[in-house]
Amino acid sequence: MSSKESNPYENAMKQLESTASLIKLDPAAHEMLKSPKRILSVSLPIKMDDGHVKNFQGYRVQFNDARGPFKGGIRYHPNVTLDEVKALATWMTWKCSVVDIPYGGAKGGVICDPKNMSTAEKERLTRRYTAMIADFIGPYRDVPAPDVYTDSQTMSWILDTYSQLKGYQVPECVTGKPIALGGSEGRNNSTARGCIICAREAAKQLRLPLKGATAAVQGYGNAGSWSAVFLQELGVKVVAASDSSGAIYSKSGLDSAKTLNHKEQTGSVVGLEGSEQIEPEKLLELDVDILVPAALENSITAHNAGNVKAKIISEAANGPTTPEADAILEKNKVLIVPDILANAGGVTVSYLEWVQNLNREHWTEDQVNERLEQKMVAAFNASYEMSKKLNVTMRSGALALSIKRVADAIQLLGIWP
Repeated sequence: MSSKESNPYENAMKQLESTASLIKLDPAAHEMLKSPKRILSVSLPIKMDDGHVKNFQGYRVQFNDARGPFKGGIRYHPNVTLDEVKALATWMTWKCSVVDIPYGGAKGGVICDPKNMSTAEKERLTRRYTAMIADFIGPYRDVPAPDVYTDSQTMSWILDTYSQLKGYQVPECVTGKPIALGGSEGRNNSTARGCIICAREAAKQLRLPLKGATAAVQGYGNAGSWSAVFLQELGVKVVAASDSSGAIYSKSGLDSAKTLNHKEQTGSVVGLEGSEQIEPEKLLELDVDILVPAALENSITAHNAGNVKAKIISEAANGPTTPEADAILEKNKVLIVPDILANAGGVTVSYLEWVQNLNREHWTEDQVNERLEQKMVAAFNASYEMSKKLNVTMRSGALALSIKRVADAIQLLGIWP
C-alpha cells in the first residue's frame, strides 16, 4: 500500500468506528467486530503445464458468523492482498445483514494472474485451494461464490472437489453454479435487478415519475447492461452509456439491447449508430435523473462530485463514490443508494440458490425474482427509515442498520467459553 489512506481494511474499520459512535454500539460487540474471526493463509504448490511447480498464496478470511454461515466470493488477481480480503469480508458481513439474509461475511483470494494461466492450470489451482480450506467451508459453515476472475466453472470445480472429499454430492457448498449443477434461475442479472429496484424505490421517495425520466449508466458489463435493460422496462430513457473504451450519448435515448449487441460485436459501445461519442468523465456530469455507476471504484471523487446533476445515484459497483464526494453530494441533496444495499441483489439470489439446494428444489425465474423484489424493497425501506431516524445519509443509515443487526446477534449469543 502506498499510503495509509489506501488501505481498504483501515477504511472498513473507520466506517465501523464512525457507525459505532452514531448508534452507540455496545463496547463488547464493537471490540469483537474489530478483527476477523478467522484468517486462513494457505500455500498452493501447483504443477504448471510445462511441468515445473509454482507456489501460489491463497487466503480465506471469515469475518463474522453471528447471523449465520460465512458467505463471500473468491477472487483470482495478481494484486490480491490480505488487507483487501479482510476489508471485503467485513463489507460482506454488512451486505448480508442489510438485506437481512442469515449469513455472516467472508472473502477469499488467490494471488495469481488468471489471464496468463491455462484452463487446466486454473482447475488445478482451484482444486488445491479447495482441498486446503475444505475443513473450514461447507453449507453450514462457509459458502463461497464467484468474484473477480472466477465464474460458474470455478464454482463447479470447488463443488466437485468438496463433494469428492465428503463422498457425496453437496451442491449447497457453493453458489453461483451453472444451472445444470443446481444454480439458480435469475442469478446472472440479479445484481442489476436489485440495483434498479433500489433506484425505483428511491424515485418513489423523491416523488420522481419514472416514465420519461433520464439515466446514464457508467460501465456496460453484466451489471451495467442489465441495469439499462431494467431501467428501460420502467420507462426510463437511458441517454448515455460507457465502457473501458469510451462513452456514448443520445438525447433521444439508447436502445439497451442494440447497445449490448453492438458492444458484443465490436468490443465497445463506442460507434453505436445514432449516438455521439463523449468524454467518459462527462457521462457522470450529465443532466439526468438517475446515475448508475457500474464500473470501477472511486469514479465519483471530490474533483467531479460538485458537477453531478443526477437526483439519484444507485451504486451497482463497489465503492464508486469516495467519502469526500459523499459529503459534496449530500450537501447537493443527491440521494445515494449505497453499494452495500444497491448491489446486494447478487448475494440475495445466492442465498435463494442455497435455500433451493438445501431443499433439493428448483424454482422458476419468476419465483426467484419475486423473492428478490421482497428482500430488496424491505432492505431499502429499512435503510431509508434508519437514515431519516438518525438524520444521516443513506450510506450511514444502511451501515447503522446492518452493524446494529450483527451486534444484536453477538450480544444475544454471548461469549463462550
